Amino acid sequence: MAEPLKRLNFAKILAKLLDRQFNIPGTSIQIGLDPVIGLIPGIGDFLTSLAGSTILLVAAQYHLPKIVLFRMGINISINGLIGAIPVFGDLFSIWFKSNVRNIELLEKHIHNNKRSSTFGDWAFVGSLFVGIVVLLIGSILLTTWLIKAVWEKVNSM
Repeated sequence: MAEPLKRLNFAKILAKLLDRQFNIPGTSIQIGLDPVIGLIPGIGDFLTSLAGSTILLVAAQYHLPKIVLFRMGINISINGLIGAIPVFGDLFSIWFKSNVRNIELLEKHIHNNKRSSTFGDWAFVGSLFVGIVVLLIGSILLTTWLIKAVWEKVNSM
């Protein structure tokens, strides 16, 4: 199997694992590890967003247009930030499926652009990746601060 096809297949498998690996018994609702790992306070959404960012890196290797990479980054950020809200965020992740959305974008645009990546392309993707990580770290810090504040309120009663 050619290297580019291996990368695409890896990204597809990862998206399925994170968003659609299992069916909720008695329903047609598919979930993956994203909302399950997201239940771990503070770090769960960071880890799943980091894993989902791998799909963004694969897309960059396929030289997708910057606007498509940006849309993919927005999907990851939305899922990570809203996912940080306890319970609601995990329900949102079940519905939103950012990784599957990103695979759909990747497959839609994969054959439309045959140019080589430039330094500017990689700088853009690197900046986007750093931005996502900063947003996710901020959400972890905010979640930690909120849990600590609630804990202190409960203990002071």
